[in-house]
Parts: sequence; structure tokens; C-alpha cells
Amino acid sequence: MRKYIAEFIGTFFLVLTIGCTVIPGAAGVIPPLAIGAALMVMIYAGGHISGAHFNPAVTLAVFIRGKCEAKNVVPYWIAQVAAGIAAAFTAMFLTGKSGEPPIVQNVPVIFVAEFLFTFALAYVVVNVATAKGTAGNSFYGLAIGMTVMAGAFAVGGISGGAFNPAVAIGAAVMKLRDFSQIWIHIAAELAGGLVAGLAFKALNPDDK
Repeated sequence: MRKYIAEFIGTFFLVLTIGCTVIPGAAGVIPPLAIGAALMVMIYAGGHISGAHFNPAVTLAVFIRGKCEAKNVVPYWIAQVAAGIAAAFTAMFLTGKSGEPPIVQNVPVIFVAEFLFTFALAYVVVNVATAKGTAGNSFYGLAIGMTVMAGAFAVGGISGGAFNPAVAIGAAVMKLRDFSQIWIHIAAELAGGLVAGLAFKALNPDDK
């Protein structure tokens, strides 16, 4: 149970940070910096308890890589999605409003953007937080947080920069995304996590 609570807390504060910076339309570099920093500090806070996935796509990658038991996958996903929804309502309460979903004009572009940077995120996670070669390092939280920050800067204006199905669902609750279109994010992000896990196994065949 401790692991699932840790997953809920970390995901909650990640999505809350997104909502409280994106809904009011914070200018310039503020949302990507805040989101990357929130993920980084929550990873340092919860990594020793749950592994600090805070993302169903990352959980899938870690499972494929062999460092998450099958019995934990669905409970992790439930905790993460529940946290995303709770954080979305909290963000709307704090800001006093919801967002405005953009019109999706190019599904393949959004899919590819979300796939690529979710792959990058999950690939970084499995390499810095689960690999034997980087065991015991102190940079894993910073590396993971900065991957999300880089993705938000790079493709946030193209796809919304969710890189996380729990974030995508929370964004839909906040009306930052249309519910009818979040399948694009969820499918792309889970595919990115799956491929990242497979890539790790292919590149590190002796790291079980």
C-alpha cells in the first residue's frame, strides 16, 4: 500500500503543477520549468518507496524491463490516474477556472511527438533509475525531470507535452484537452513506454 500512496502523491503534485501553471496561462518558460522541477523533487521524495514512476507509460517500461512485478502494474496505474483526476479538480479549485481545449488538426503529428518524448522519458528512467551500471547514483531525479522539461519546451506547443496518460486524463478533466481525443495521447504514450522497455532489454541483455 505504501508504494501506491507514494505513486498517488507524486503524480498528484506533478499534475497539480501542470494545472496551476497552464490553466492561468503562465508566460514563457514558467510551465516547463515548474513541471520539470515538480517531477524532479517528487522523484527524489518517493523514489525509495515506489520507484517514483508517476506515469503509466513509465510503469509499463519498467515492467517490460523486468523491474516492476506484474501484480503492481494495474494498482500503480489506478493510483496514478486517480491522482491525475484529483489534482485536476484541485487545480481548477485553486485557479477558479478550467482551460480551453485546442482544436486537434494533425493526429499523426501529435501521436509522433507524444511517442518520441514519452519514449525518451521512459528510456531515461529505466537507464538512470533501474540499470546496474547507474545503481546508487544521485542524478536520476534531475535527469528524469529535465527530460520532461526538454520535451515540454520542444513539443509542448505541438502536442501539449503530456508524455503521461495520467497527465493526459487530468488535462482532459481540466479541459486542457478534449476527452474525445485523449486516446491519441494514451496510445502514443503507452507505445513509447513499451518501446523504451524493449530498447533497454535489447541494449542491456545481461542486466536482469
